[in-house]
Amino acid sequence: MRSPSVLRLLILSVPLLIVGCGGSDSAPTSSQTPPDAVRRDVEQSIASLNEMRESLAATIDTSAVDRRTFKRVCAPVGKRARQLGADRGWEVQQLATKYRNPAHEPDAEARRLHEEFVTSPELTERWIRTTRSGHEGWRYARRITVQPSCLACHGPKDERPAFVKKDYPEDRAYGFEDGDLRGIYAVFVPDTSTGDAF
Repeated sequence: MRSPSVLRLLILSVPLLIVGCGGSDSAPTSSQTPPDAVRRDVEQSIASLNEMRESLAATIDTSAVDRRTFKRVCAPVGKRARQLGADRGWEVQQLATKYRNPAHEPDAEARRLHEEFVTSPELTERWIRTTRSGHEGWRYARRITVQPSCLACHGPKDERPAFVKKDYPEDRAYGFEDGDLRGIYAVFVPDTSTGDAF
């Protein structure tokens, strides 16, 4: 008869043997990022888009913000995001839980990604494997940070420009401070645009 300590040793060894012999715990898992060429293309494209946003925001004359400011600063970023998606076969969005335009309200998945950036201030970007509208692919999220000049339209509620109050009665995009999380860039890259099949 074996001693209790020998039986205990055998019991503890069984899971290790199973894992070591190719049990289910050692099954390969899919990568947490897409192929390098795709990852670089998306990350560089969105970094460039963000640089454009920050450069344009730096030109805002905070004492004279009106509809022309929006057309000169904010609209070109949205146009470039749409063009980027059309050129590459991606879906490129700017999303926020505190949105001004309801079209920028995040879907459930993007809301979860947004929350990761809220709870992890050091997080700047994130990739996930997902399915959208029946298509498998990758979704990339990158933090959008409030710049000081953005506060001309996104600062205290009562200090928003008159055109914002008039044109966006359901506006939620106020009350920010410099450095806050404004929202995220969300990019869906379907496998059909990467040449991948998983």
